[in-house]
Amino acid sequence: MQFAPAIREINRTTLVGQLVCGSTSALAMVIVMAIASPLADAKTFRWASQGDILTMDPHSQNEGLNNSMSDHIYEPLVNRGKTMAIEPCLATSWTQLNPTTMRFKLRDKVIFHDGAAFSADDVVFSITRALEKTSDFSAYMQGIKSAKKIDGLTVDIVSDGPNPTLLDQLTEVRMMNKAWALKNNAQKPQDFKNKEETYSARNTNGTGPFILKAREPDIKTVIVVNPKWWGKRDSESIDEVIYTPIKNNATRISALLSGEVDFVLDPPVQDVPKLKEDKAIKVLEGNENRTIFLNFDQGRDELLYGSKGKNPFKDIRVRQAMLQAIDVNAIYVSVMRKLSLPTMSLIAPQVRGYTKEVENRPPVDIAKAKKLMADAGFGNGFDVTLDCPDNRYINDQAICVAIAGMLAKIDIRVKVNAMPRALYFPKLQNTDTSMYLLGWGVPTFDSLYTLQSIVRTKGLGGDGTWNFSGYSNPKIDAIIDALKTEVDIKKRAELTKTALLLEQADVGHIPLHHQIIPWAMRGNTTVVHRADNRMLAKWAVIN
Repeated sequence: MQFAPAIREINRTTLVGQLVCGSTSALAMVIVMAIASPLADAKTFRWASQGDILTMDPHSQNEGLNNSMSDHIYEPLVNRGKTMAIEPCLATSWTQLNPTTMRFKLRDKVIFHDGAAFSADDVVFSITRALEKTSDFSAYMQGIKSAKKIDGLTVDIVSDGPNPTLLDQLTEVRMMNKAWALKNNAQKPQDFKNKEETYSARNTNGTGPFILKAREPDIKTVIVVNPKWWGKRDSESIDEVIYTPIKNNATRISALLSGEVDFVLDPPVQDVPKLKEDKAIKVLEGNENRTIFLNFDQGRDELLYGSKGKNPFKDIRVRQAMLQAIDVNAIYVSVMRKLSLPTMSLIAPQVRGYTKEVENRPPVDIAKAKKLMADAGFGNGFDVTLDCPDNRYINDQAICVAIAGMLAKIDIRVKVNAMPRALYFPKLQNTDTSMYLLGWGVPTFDSLYTLQSIVRTKGLGGDGTWNFSGYSNPKIDAIIDALKTEVDIKKRAELTKTALLLEQADVGHIPLHHQIIPWAMRGNTTVVHRADNRMLAKWAVIN
């Protein structure tokens, strides 16, 4: 079952200027002015959030904001509509020919931004490209063996076994033009984690509703309406979209209040109550299918960044002690301002396989935690560095600082190493970490995506692609492998519950909360709020 996010829309009284006074420096005001353009230009939609897009290559980085921008330019065979239901996109229909083969009829008369006609050759190329080693989309290629051209507008996608989540996966596999990619030496996805520069990282050629006009990393990205798009937008009121990363919270909100931006994806949670009081501002809130959790190096014999000698995280008693020292309710109240759902589950309620039976979190107990530390031989504690993004999740750095304070009570001395997402993700992907905070959304809305990506032992295909801790449990691996081909919904739910309970018994991860995502916008702006935290300008309207 798929769930549309519960949404609340609030319009109230005026937000006082004190919201940004005192914290908005002269430099910040210069940034606001730099992104401004004439307010009378109602056809430009100005969008901002705290971090920048990582790359324009649609198969390079599987990251939420990156995928959101890709959705404007590139398109998959099937996509998700306003209620998250799967809908036709570049494929108009599909038929399951046998347990391992699904046939797709392609949309006719679709053209790429450079004028080339979309065909089966492009589908075969894109599927093959997404299977390359440099692709970060292997989780979406789970079980996919190949794509085979039947005729110019017909493609078979072949799996190596029954694939119960194939359509869910394909919503994230975007189509590229084969000829354009070959011409520009972009046959393989950009190797982002190793800082590779490619033509496809800064240039695009999709079939989507918007065309890339300008890309200035960490400054702005400009896309304009594709006049030859096959689809229909909700409004003709927008012909250009400017995305601007604004890291400073006060500056980002100042830009919204002054009208320099129309939409903010991530208003600071501490400012949301005041934003709700402003008659010129609208706030939408809903639960995201993203879980924020803590993880730690359980594979190496010695920490890369911390006390030398025995790796404390390899001892389950240390992990149990950490679980009982971290107060998720305090984070919920003090850091998240009650805009989160504290959890013990690695998957959110919107995800197929979620059950309340996995929400049994042990109470905070510092005395018991200290005893566990002493029993494990770490009565005097240890040092460790916690890698943390400072512009990716809601209050991410503040969460890490709060965790450091809580773990200090059991003598785990945590150094918070906060950094921009452009540095953070490559660091993790090179397993250059001893402890890290991560948020995991589920675009497939199925538990397999989470379990295979972050819980399963690292292996081939999508196995353990975002498991940077070295966590491994053969029993769980077997369950995850069974999930890959199990088509019975009830059996899938039971397998998921068993896997989550086994992982909890190991304290393989420490879940913190599911995000609640507030969006803030000018009162004349209307957008569609979805559980994947993606704003799509094709549905945006400026009155």
